[in-house]
Amino acid sequence: MKYFLLICILFQIASGTIAQSPLYLDPKQPVEKRVTDLLKRMTLQEKVAQMCQYVGIEHQVESYRINKGKDPAANDDASSFYRGISFDSLRHMVSNGMVGSFLHIVTAKESNEMQRLAMQSRLKIPILIGIDAIHGNALVNGCTVYPTPLSLASTFNPSIVEKVGVATAKEMRATGSHWTFTPNIDIARDARWGRVGETFGEDTYLVTAMGVAMVKGLQGKNMTGSDVVASCIKHLIGGGNSVNGLNGSPTDISERTLWEIHLPPYKAGVDAGAFTIMTAHNELNGVPCHANKYLMTDVLRTKWGFKGFIVSDWMDIERIATTHKTASDQKEAVYQTVMAGMDMHMHGPGFMEPLMELVKEGRVPMSYIDRSAGKILEAKFKLGLFEKPFVDEGLARLVMFNAENKNLALQSAREAIVLLKNDNVLPLASSVKKIFITGPNADNQTILGDWSLLQPDSNVITVVEGIKQIAPAGTEVEYLPSGTVKKIEKDVIAQAGQKAKDADVTIVVVGENSLRYQNDEKTSGENIDRDNINLLGQQSALVKELIASGKPVIIILVNSRPLSVTEESKTAAAVIEAWEPGDFGGQAIAEIIFGKVNPSGKLPISIPRSTGQIPTYYNAKPSNYFHKYILTQSSALYDFGFGLSYTTFKIDNIKLSKPTIAKTEPVKVTCTVTNTGNMDGDEVVQLYVRDEVSSVTRPVKELKRFQRVSLKQGETKTVEFTLTPKSFEFLDINMKPVIEAGDFTIMVGNSSNDKDLQKVKLIIK
Repeated sequence: MKYFLLICILFQIASGTIAQSPLYLDPKQPVEKRVTDLLKRMTLQEKVAQMCQYVGIEHQVESYRINKGKDPAANDDASSFYRGISFDSLRHMVSNGMVGSFLHIVTAKESNEMQRLAMQSRLKIPILIGIDAIHGNALVNGCTVYPTPLSLASTFNPSIVEKVGVATAKEMRATGSHWTFTPNIDIARDARWGRVGETFGEDTYLVTAMGVAMVKGLQGKNMTGSDVVASCIKHLIGGGNSVNGLNGSPTDISERTLWEIHLPPYKAGVDAGAFTIMTAHNELNGVPCHANKYLMTDVLRTKWGFKGFIVSDWMDIERIATTHKTASDQKEAVYQTVMAGMDMHMHGPGFMEPLMELVKEGRVPMSYIDRSAGKILEAKFKLGLFEKPFVDEGLARLVMFNAENKNLALQSAREAIVLLKNDNVLPLASSVKKIFITGPNADNQTILGDWSLLQPDSNVITVVEGIKQIAPAGTEVEYLPSGTVKKIEKDVIAQAGQKAKDADVTIVVVGENSLRYQNDEKTSGENIDRDNINLLGQQSALVKELIASGKPVIIILVNSRPLSVTEESKTAAAVIEAWEPGDFGGQAIAEIIFGKVNPSGKLPISIPRSTGQIPTYYNAKPSNYFHKYILTQSSALYDFGFGLSYTTFKIDNIKLSKPTIAKTEPVKVTCTVTNTGNMDGDEVVQLYVRDEVSSVTRPVKELKRFQRVSLKQGETKTVEFTLTPKSFEFLDINMKPVIEAGDFTIMVGNSSNDKDLQKVKLIIK
C-alpha cells in the first residue's frame, strides 16, 4: 500500500496535479536564478508593470485635499494624484500585479496594505517602496533628521556620512521603505540654484568621497538584508550647472568639463555598488537627459559596467514631449527614453500602454523589457522582500529617533557648523549676562532644511531653545520673534534695535526657508531658485539696526546655499555658517557659542561676495582672474575649505617620500599638525595639487586628499597622505587619460586659500 501511494504521488508531481513551489520563491537559490525563473513565468504586461511607479495613496489623498476644487490638466509637480484613476482602481491594479513600485508611502501601515494587495496577485511580487530620505527619513513624522548634505559635507568626515546612511536605512525599513533617492552627487556651481543644499558642494573629489560614503552606508556590503536599502545616485547630469541657475534649465558644458568635473562622482558611485541612478530634469548639450543614450547606455552600462537600474525623475519622461519637444507625443517620449536605457517611470499612468504597444510593434526589443524588469526584481530579491514583504508596525517606535541616532545627529551637527568670522567675541565670556536673540530662523524648524516635513516640536531643538539650555546659570536670555525671511515689519526692526542696546550681546539668526510644507514662505530647495543670493526681505536691515546698537552682534546663518553677506560680515562681531543642521542644530550651535564644543567645520563650497561673481569655485583655470573686477575684489568672500577654530593649528614639515617619481609610482606626503592654542580641537588637513605646465589648461589647484585630525592642546600628530598616479592624471588634447612629466606643486594646509597652504615641489619623469 505504501509503495502504491508513493507511486501515485510521484505520478501527480510529474503530471502537474500537485503544484511544485516555484524556484523564484526558494530563498536558497541564487538571486540570478530566481530572477530568470520569475521572468519566464511573467507576461509582457506583468514585466512592464514592474517598470511602473505610482505615488502612495495617502500622499494622493493629501494632495487632493490641498488641490480640492482644481482640475489639473496633467499629473504635474503641483498635483500628485491621478485624474481618472480612483484610489480603489489603483488598489485593484496592485492586487493584479500592475504596479511595481510606489513612492511617498510614509507609514508601515500603508506599506503593509500595499504589500497585502500585491500578495493577491498571480505571482505575488512585492512592491518596491521608495522615498526621498535625503538626510534621514525626514518625510516621516518622528524620524531622525540629520544635517542636510551640504552640512554633512562641511564635516569633511566621510565616516560620519556613512554612519548617517546606516542609521537612515534602518529607520526607512522600520517604516516600510526600501529605496531612497539619494545621494545627490551633482556638482554645485551656481549658488542661485535652489538645490545646492541637497548636494555635497562644489568640489569633485569631496563630492565623490561623501557620495561613496552615503552609498556604502545605505546599501551595506552588498545591498542584501532587511536593514539596508537601495541608494540612488542622482541627477545624471549637470543640474547644478544650468545656464541660468534654474532647476531643469538647459545645461551646456564641454566634454572636458563633463568628464573631469561632473562624471567622476558617478563613476565612483557605480564602482561602490550604487544599485539605482536617476537622470536629470535638464537637457545636456541639446539632448534631454531622459532620452540620452550616450549617458545611460554608452557610458553607464557599456563603459562603466553599471549593473543596476535607472529611474526617471518626477514626470520627466512626459517632458521629453511637452517641454523639450524632441518627441511628438507621449508614445514617442516613451520610445526615446526606453531605447536610451530607462528602466522605470516615475510616476503614474501613461507609460505601460504605450510601452506595450511599442514592444508589440517591434520597435522596442523584448530584451530591453527583460533587462529592466529583471534588475528591478533583483533589487526586490536582494532586499529580502519576497521572504519578508511586511514590516512589524511596532518596530518603528524602537528604531525611530532612538538614543544612538539622536547622538549621531548631534555629533554630525557639531562637526558641520562653520565659524566664518570671530572678533574675539566667541566663545562668549562669563561676563556676558544678558543675551538678546532675534531673527526669522531663531525659533522654528527651518534648521531641518528641505525634504523634511513637520516634525514633533519635542524632537527639534531650535537656536533659541539651545541657547537657553546651554547658557550658564544666571544668564538672561530674551527672544523677540521678528517675522519670516520674506517679511519683517519695520516696527519689529526698531524694537529689536532698542533691545540690542540693553543686551551684552545680540544673536541674530537669518538666512532662508527650505521647508517644503511652507510653500508661501519657502525661499530655497527644489524648484525654488533665485536671481540673487543676498539676504532676502528686510533681513539686512534688521542686521544693520542691531549693529547700530553698538553692542557685539553674532550672525548665525541658517541656509541651504551660499549667501552674499559681504556687508554684514564687515560689521558683525562673529559669523557662523550653520547651514541646516537638523534636529539638534540649536543645541550644537549653542554649544559652540558657549565654548562647550570647538567649531571644526569647513566650507564645502565657496561663498561669493555678490551675485555677479557667480560662478565662483576655488579650482578655477589660471586665466579665470587674469583681469579683475573694477570696483570689487575678484576673490571669494569665504574660500572653499575655510573654517575657523577657537584654537590655532600649525601645519608644517611637509615632506615627500621621494622628490622625483615615475609616472607609475605613488608618492607619500607627510606633515605635522600641532595644536598651538589653548583648547582641544579638530583640524581638517587638506592636500591640493597643481600641474605647473600641461598640454591643456589645468586648474590652479585641485583637492586630492583630506583628513580630519583631533588634537589635544599642545599635541602634535603626523599626517600621511598617499598620492597615486591617478592623482596626477587628466584628459589630454584628445580626451585620453594621461600623466605628463614635469613639475607639480603639492600644497597642504587648512583651506584652499594660498595664504593657508604650505608648498613643496614634486617632479614626475
